[in-house]
Formats: sequence, structure tokens, C-alpha cells
Amino acid sequence: MAISSGTTYEAVQLHHNTLKADKSAAYGPPASHVVSRKGYDEAFSEISCWPGYGQTPLHDLSGLAAVVGIGRLYYKDEGDRFGLGSFKALGGAYAVKRLLKGCNPDEVTVACATDGNHGRSVAWGAQMAGCRCVIYIHKGVSEARKLAIEAFGAEVRRCDGDYDASVRIAAIDAEREGWIVVSDTSYDGYMEIPGIVMQGYTVMVQEVLEQLPIGEIPTHVFLQGGVGGLAGAVVGHFWETFGEDRPRFVIVEPERADCLFQSALAGRPSNASGDLETIMAGLSCGEISLIAWDILAPGTDDFLTIPDDMAADAMRRLANPEPGDTAIVAGESAVAGLAVVLAAGKDRALADALGLTGESRVLVIGSEGATDPELYRSIVGRSADKILAS
Repeated sequence: MAISSGTTYEAVQLHHNTLKADKSAAYGPPASHVVSRKGYDEAFSEISCWPGYGQTPLHDLSGLAAVVGIGRLYYKDEGDRFGLGSFKALGGAYAVKRLLKGCNPDEVTVACATDGNHGRSVAWGAQMAGCRCVIYIHKGVSEARKLAIEAFGAEVRRCDGDYDASVRIAAIDAEREGWIVVSDTSYDGYMEIPGIVMQGYTVMVQEVLEQLPIGEIPTHVFLQGGVGGLAGAVVGHFWETFGEDRPRFVIVEPERADCLFQSALAGRPSNASGDLETIMAGLSCGEISLIAWDILAPGTDDFLTIPDDMAADAMRRLANPEPGDTAIVAGESAVAGLAVVLAAGKDRALADALGLTGESRVLVIGSEGATDPELYRSIVGRSADKILAS
């Protein structure tokens, strides 16, 4: 049964993680077994050699920061990462390349379940490595996302049920066929490979640290939820790097796909309370990644949920920037964290609850671009190409 508690600020529900988070705690096991500086070094050594590698932009949205009433607002834009459209390009593909070292690719099949972006990365990694790839999608994944995965030569199988059902079907089929599952979520008996995926994401986090003004550390980092892999990689890398001086971490999820929020309320891994129906397709997850939770439970300060309309509003706000700011194409799953920052600009009580002031330096991770172009157009009212051209 879902636990219903927390504080509601209009449409936003907030839970302070006061029982678990400890700002003074040193970074170490089990978190450091998942995300570490050594793991980052290995990931960067591989990924930085790939054709097309380069740091994605970190936008300083000073105009929007002034409107919200904070000191600085930084947006890490992953919309053009390796041409795949999301930060996921760093994770699944890296795990495939690492797992196939020393193998005959003709003898290997990799498989995974996906809401879209992770499967695209695994398929791309399999194409680079020269092995077979089978991707499982659930009934809610759009046809555009299915075609994008198939463009990399993968076989795509559509399943009944939600994302979590497709994860289980992929695992069963892979066990029977002798395939390698390259998942971005971990579960009992399957921990190692999702950790490799998360280490790939730390390449993005280190880029942010190198792009920030010298000596500047964000006071707040707002992160999307999902299964927790992205959030865990960001929290772990910042925590290991800055210790007690790390930012305040705020995780935001769709109100109908709130597995991390419910886990924080319960103090243990718990399932989402809703039906997972959300426009934020990449965050439509009902069960958390266990290894990510090892980092997030002690490292996250606040958990929030939002309705879909707040995400749609944030997408439109980025597409129609404040004077002097850059126009940004952000997909539905990219803006959950930003949506809360915008809400706090209109709700003093929410801003106070999150410790946001005129001196705050906020980082948000724009985790994807228009990965479903038609859906993006329907929400924003213009195509991604027209916005970028403007």
C-alpha cells in the first residue's frame, strides 16, 4: 500500500528526507561500490575516444533566474549527445562496449527493456560493437521511439504491460536464450551491469564541474527520478568530490510514477503509488533501482512529485526564453526538476521549504531533447527545428 504523506504546495508534493540524509556523512560503501572516481576515469577513457565526443552545453539562464528570484540557474543540455538525443548515450552504449571487450561479437546478443532512450543507447552500442541486439518496449512507448531504436539495427519487441513488465520479460527471455541483459535498473540478483551504466553517466557530471565558473559549486541540484540511475550518478559524483560541501539534492518525479518518493516515505525500496501514466515517458517507472537507492537514500535531501502540466509548461518556457537566454529544446522527461524551480518562483512557501533564495545557485539536468518530435510539437506548438533555428 502506498504511503500518503508529505507536504503539498498546490500541485507539488514534498518530502524532506530528514531521517535518512546526513550531510556530514563521508562517501563510502555501498555507494562507492556503484559510483566512484576510478569508475569515472575508466568511463571517460573509453567514451572520450568515440567519434563525435564533446562536452554538451551548460547554459547560464540568467534571465530566467532573475524571474524565479534565484542567483544563478544552470541548465545542462543533453539534447544532442552523440546525436542520440539524451544523456543515456553515455550509459548503455558504454556498458555494451565494456562487456564485449575480448569477445567475438558474432556470438553475443545484448538485450534490455526501455522507455526509449536507454534502448536507443544500447542499440547504438551494439551497432558499434558489431553484435546482435534485442530491445523490449512496453505498450506505451511511441512508434517514433521504436523506429529510432530500429534505426540502429536492433530487433524491437513490443510487450503488454508497463515498463516494469517489459524489464521482467527481457530478463526471462535473455536467461532462456543466453543473452546479456544491459539494463539501467538493478534488482535482486542483477547489480553489476547497471552500475557500469551509471558510471557512464558520470562523464556528464564531470563535464558540468569543468564548465561551471572556477570555484563555484551549485547550492542546489534538481534531478529527474525514473528508476534513479541518473540521480544516483549525479549525487554520487558530487558527494565524492565535495563531501560536506556538496549541494542540496532534490529529486522530482511524475505524481503517477513516484517510486523514489514512496521509497523515501517508507524508508525502504517501494513501488510507485500511481498507474505510471505520464507524458514524462522516460520517468514512467514503478520500481526503483536498488543500487541507485544505496546512493539516494543517504544522499538526497528532498523528494517531490509534480503533475504532467507542470512539465509541459517548463518545456514551453525553455522554448520561449527570457531576453538574453538561449532557446532550448527539452523533451518531456528533461524538465521535471526545472518545473519545481519555476513553481518555487511563484510560491514563497515552496521556495522557503527548499531553501531557495536570491543567492541560490541552481543546476538542472536537461536529460533529453525532442526524442519524440511529434509529441514535442504537440506540447510546445512548434517543431524542435524551428525553435533551434530561431
